[in-house]
Amino acid sequence: MSSAGTNPARRSPWTRTRDRVIAVLLTLAVVGVGVLVWLTSESRATHAETADGAPRPLATPDELPDRFEELWRAPSAATPRPVTDGSSVVTGDGGAVTGRDPLTGQERWRYERDLDLCTVSDTWSTAMALYQRHSPAGDWCSEVTQLDMATGARTAQRNGNAELGTQLIDDGSHAVTTGENLINVWSQSLVRTMEYGNAPAPVEPNRQPRPGCDYGSVAVAAGKVGVIERCDDDATDRLTVFGTTHTVDGETKSDEPKVFFTTLLDSENARVVALVDQHESAENDYLVAVAFGDAKKLAIYDGNGNKTAQYQLDLPAAALTSDPAGHVEPVAGTSDGINWSTGASTIALDAENLRPRWTLHGTTGTGTLFGRQLVLPVRGGLAVIDEESGKVERTIPVDRGNAEDTEGPIRLAMAGPVLLEQRGPTLVALR
Repeated sequence: MSSAGTNPARRSPWTRTRDRVIAVLLTLAVVGVGVLVWLTSESRATHAETADGAPRPLATPDELPDRFEELWRAPSAATPRPVTDGSSVVTGDGGAVTGRDPLTGQERWRYERDLDLCTVSDTWSTAMALYQRHSPAGDWCSEVTQLDMATGARTAQRNGNAELGTQLIDDGSHAVTTGENLINVWSQSLVRTMEYGNAPAPVEPNRQPRPGCDYGSVAVAAGKVGVIERCDDDATDRLTVFGTTHTVDGETKSDEPKVFFTTLLDSENARVVALVDQHESAENDYLVAVAFGDAKKLAIYDGNGNKTAQYQLDLPAAALTSDPAGHVEPVAGTSDGINWSTGASTIALDAENLRPRWTLHGTTGTGTLFGRQLVLPVRGGLAVIDEESGKVERTIPVDRGNAEDTEGPIRLAMAGPVLLEQRGPTLVALR
């Protein structure tokens, strides 16, 4: 019995049934939110398996073999050309980016998300992957992930805006995502340094010179991007060259392009093929090659937008009648020049002045140097080419089955002694 004047023990606020029910509901709500966050998080939707270390370097043979046999093949619809650093081969299909042994095709590492891949490239000797993201504002290739090609470890990741159907091209310092209405430029640390065109939700209005134009094709070199523009107010196609960066008083203007020049061309149906820098000390000391499909001509423009040369192209009437896939002309460079595939022919352009040196008909895509020799894909095999003259020295047979009739252009690359062929959505390794 309590003493007189002493207050009874204070009742806990959680002793009533109603209070206990509220506490349980609050706990369940917190747990539910946590589970929802985990279920929808990027970490939960990502599966990553990395390799323990870098693969051993592969020696490149000096001479081509008499015949190539297939070693392995893998689906790789997200790679428009073979992705390799010479020691590893990367395929991209569905939502998975996979690092493989060049000799066996065995998986060494894997990075997979529950999103569809837009494209994968070997920019800066890394595997650069763009994933598609759905949103109320539309579908974009907005998830950019950079992976170490040797181990598959993620080295950088950003969000951005690139159109569906984009390709990734680079000049060694900056990467460019192509598109019909928007072009983005990224640094090696995946910081966007420039956007050009119809940018979604611009911070400052009226910073883009012609945001309503459509883009036909794009090329990049030495900090400059060349693009063919088609604008409603222009009677013909337009060639524009702008910088990958723009800095004013120490401030980066990533939404305000620095245009080196823009000029109306002689006709429509133009395609920018290549852009080369001649001297790094001068901003206007570079050349741009533009092909005209209707006239079958190649025109060379200098850094002031002046046409300095024009060459007739030896091409059939059906060539160059539409814009290239991904808004990028299929080209492959060597130390001596740029080999440009027009679909059924290869045109070799001089590395210094972009003058056409020779044309070889009957090729089916872009080539590569195997050892010290240039090889180009042809029907039924590989043509070994004298790079100076364009003469076919010999043809090495390759059994591609029915792929040549159904898979489209072939793009070549090397990984040590292995020759890689991108045949449409499939990557094939030969030796």
